[in-house]
Amino acid sequence: MPVHNADIATAFETIADLLEIEGANPFRIRAYRNAARTFSELSQEARDMLARGEDLTRLPGIGADLAAKAGELVSTGHCGLLDRLRKELPPAVTELLRIPGLGPRRVKALWHDLGVQTVEQLAHAAQAGRIRSLHGFGEKTERNIQDALRAQADQERRILRGAAAPYAESLREALAGVAGVSEVTVAGSFRRLCDTVGDIDLLVAAEDAAAVMRRFTGYDEVVDVLSAGATRASVLLRSGLQVDLRVVAAESYGAALHYFTGSKAHNIAIRRLGQQQGLKVNEYGVFRGRKRIAGETEASVYRAVGLPYIPPELRENRGEIELARTGKLPHLVRRSDLAGDLHAHTDASDGQDTLEAMANAARAQGLSYLAVTDHSAYLGVTHGLDAARLRRQGDEIDRLNSALTDFTLLKGVEVDILEDGRLALPDAVLAQLQVVVASVHSHFDLPRARQTERLLRALDNPHVTLLGHPSARLLGERAPLDVDMERVIRKAQERGSALELNSQPQRLDLNDLHCRMARDAGVPVSINSDAHRVSDFADLEQGIGQARRGWLEKRHVLNTLPLEGLAPLIGLNL
Repeated sequence: MPVHNADIATAFETIADLLEIEGANPFRIRAYRNAARTFSELSQEARDMLARGEDLTRLPGIGADLAAKAGELVSTGHCGLLDRLRKELPPAVTELLRIPGLGPRRVKALWHDLGVQTVEQLAHAAQAGRIRSLHGFGEKTERNIQDALRAQADQERRILRGAAAPYAESLREALAGVAGVSEVTVAGSFRRLCDTVGDIDLLVAAEDAAAVMRRFTGYDEVVDVLSAGATRASVLLRSGLQVDLRVVAAESYGAALHYFTGSKAHNIAIRRLGQQQGLKVNEYGVFRGRKRIAGETEASVYRAVGLPYIPPELRENRGEIELARTGKLPHLVRRSDLAGDLHAHTDASDGQDTLEAMANAARAQGLSYLAVTDHSAYLGVTHGLDAARLRRQGDEIDRLNSALTDFTLLKGVEVDILEDGRLALPDAVLAQLQVVVASVHSHFDLPRARQTERLLRALDNPHVTLLGHPSARLLGERAPLDVDMERVIRKAQERGSALELNSQPQRLDLNDLHCRMARDAGVPVSINSDAHRVSDFADLEQGIGQARRGWLEKRHVLNTLPLEGLAPLIGLNL
C-alpha cells in the first residue's frame, strides 16, 4: 500500500508525543514535531522523491536519521522506533491525551509519578487528592481535571449497548418495511460494538425519503420529535433514548454508512488519506474532482483510498489503518469459534437453573464443554459452596457426564479473592477442581498499590486457572478497580494463567484496551458467559464483540480450543 506524506507526518507526530511521555530529550522531540510539519506541508509525495533518487535531507529540518525513518515508512509501512515506543507504553496511556488540558508533559507526570494509565485511574487519583501533589499541578489543576472528566461524562449520556439493542432492532424492522427502502443499518458506536452508546444512529437507503420520515416520526415509541427535515430527523423514545435518522440514495449508501459508523478519528484519517491522493471523501461518496468514483458500498470507499475493508469494530484509529496497508489486519474471533465456556453458575449458589438445565443449554448453544463455577462460601448472600457441597456437586457432575454425549461438564468454582489476596477456599479444596476462577466481589475501594498486590497474590496461587472479570466494573454503576493492569497482565503471563473477558452486558470486562494488552503480552483470554440462567449463554455474542474491539483472533482465546487442546494448558486430567 502507498505511504503518503500525511502518514509520515502522523507517524512523526505520534513519535513526538510518545517520546515526550517517556521523558526524552526536548530537542529530539522538537525535531520530530518539525519533521511532521515539513512532511504535512510538502507539495510532492516523499515516495515519489525517493523513487526519483532525491535526497530527503535537502528538506528543511530533515537530517539523515529522519530521512532514513521516512524512507523506512515509505518502503515498509512501518517505523521501528514507533513500533517500539508503542510496545513500551501501555495502550491506554495515549487515551489520556484526549482529556482537555492534558498534554504529553502532564500525561508523562501522571504515568511516571502516580502510575495513572487510564481515564478511570485518573478519576480515582483526582478524587483521592493525589494529583495536586505533583510538581506543576496543584489543587486548581486537579479541580480542572475533575471538571473535564465530569464534562465528558455529562456530554455523553450513555447506556449499555445491550439495553439499546431491542429499541434499535424494532425501529430498524419498522423502517425496513417502508415501500422503496432497500437498506437499513444501525450505525455509530452501536455498530462498532462499543460497550455503551450515547444514542442510536439509523441509516436508510430509500427512493422515497418522505415516506421513511413519516414512519419514523410516527413510530409508536416516539414521545418527542426533536427535529425533522427532508432527509434527516431526531426523535426521543419513551425509554429516554435519542434516535437520529438519515436517509440517503442507494449510490451513496456505503459512503454514508462509513461516515456515520465512525469513529471520528478513523474517519478523519481516511479523509486525510484520500486528500493525499487528490480525492474527496465524504458522506456522499469518494470524488475525484466532480466525478464520484466510489460510495455505493463501504468496501468501495476503502478500495478507493488503497485499503482493504476494515471491520467496524477496529475503526478507532489505533493502528488499524497502518495494518490494513500491509495486509495484516487481524482475523477477528467469531462466535462460532468458541468451543466451551469456563464460567457459569447453577441454582446451587446464585444461579436460577439446575446443573442439568445449564448443561443442556450450553450444548444447545453449540458448545462442547462447560465449567460449573458456583460461588465459594465466602459470599453468604449467594449461598456459596463449601468443601462438602463442592464434593457433592462434583459427584453430580460425574453422574451427568456419564450420560452426556459430545459434551463435558468440568468441576470448578468461582472463588473470592480476599482483601489481602488470599483465596476464600483452602488449596486442598482447590486442588480437587478442574477450573478455578478467582474474582473480586468486595473491598472495591482499596488504594491502587494494595488492590494491585491483592490481584498479584491471587494469581500466584498455582490452582488459579483464570482471573474473573478482572476490573470488577459494573458499567454505569461501579467504577473499575484502581489497579495497575499492566502488572496484572505481566503476572498472568509469568504464571501461565488466563484473564477472563466476562460477557455479561454490564461487565464486558476485560475492556477492549486491556484485551489488546493481553494479546500483545501473549496472555490468553477466556470469553465466558458468567451465565446465571439458561438464557445468559446468548450473552457470549456480546463478549465476542468486545474481543473483536480488542483485536483478538481465535488463537488468542483460550476457550476456542477443543477440550483435548485445552486440557494440557490448564492442567486438566481427562
